[in-house]
Amino acid sequence: MKVLVTGGAGFIGSNVADRLVEEGHHVVVLDDLSSGKREQVPAAANFYQMELDGRWLDRVVEREKPDAVCHLAAQISVRRSVEDPVFDARVNILASIGLIEACRLHGVKRFIFTSTGGAIYGDADQVPTPETYPAAPVSPYGTSKLCVEHYLHCFRELYGFSSAALRLANVYGPRQDPHGEAGVVAIFSKALLEGRTATINGDGKQTRDYVYVGDVVEAFALALQSDIQGSYNVGTGTETDVAELYQHIARAAGSSAAAEYGPARPGEQKRSCVDIGLIAERLDWRPGVRLEEGIPLTVEYFRSQIERQVAAP
Repeated sequence: MKVLVTGGAGFIGSNVADRLVEEGHHVVVLDDLSSGKREQVPAAANFYQMELDGRWLDRVVEREKPDAVCHLAAQISVRRSVEDPVFDARVNILASIGLIEACRLHGVKRFIFTSTGGAIYGDADQVPTPETYPAAPVSPYGTSKLCVEHYLHCFRELYGFSSAALRLANVYGPRQDPHGEAGVVAIFSKALLEGRTATINGDGKQTRDYVYVGDVVEAFALALQSDIQGSYNVGTGTETDVAELYQHIARAAGSSAAAEYGPARPGEQKRSCVDIGLIAERLDWRPGVRLEEGIPLTVEYFRSQIERQVAAP
């Protein structure tokens, strides 16, 4: 297939693009490079540097005529969404609607949307949280993702538009940027490898569901080739608190340094973990990389990046 990957220069998007190229697909990447890196775009991909809500979006879709789209471009900071909800809505809602409409008009056959498995449920009483749990986001970011899911449902009902939304838990791994809640893995890794002190916000008992980027890429590949519709959690179904996560990273970094504790972030969720039973049933997808395996792989990636920077003239 020809697949358009928005956000294909970013952390998850570039890993997805690499996988699609490896599978023999013709890949087109669209990214404004506001957070992505040009060197992470596969050499075999056609690349467009432009904003998702740019005036040329419809023309790019018309020109490239992709068979499918993996939509990963987004404003991903919960904190920024609270500070500037209008910007969040412009990028995550309006630009996404424009992309969906362009895909409908130009015959795109399959659309995979990147949603959130943490922010969309808020502070859920049921953990791990299934897709049937009422979505009650408490941030503009989570609200914007839910809104696009509703638009995809609307387009399925109106036009038979084939789409699925993957509600990702806290993704970590090589190429991760220290943005969003999952960015704590990158933040801790870099701090310990550089001999700096890492800070845990709050008491460290807040939990998240950390899923390795390679497993997330596998979920995208399976969803793209399938005909599943609707929303699906992608995570591990296992809670890990931040203090435990720090210990995993410290061991992988060969550090005995203790973390400092700072004030808790206002409004931070205490627990977040998703139930993956539905995607396991529909796509036979399950995470294959345990935290004990994924953290060392991630730390080694950051170690190599730091060594490369030191060696550079």
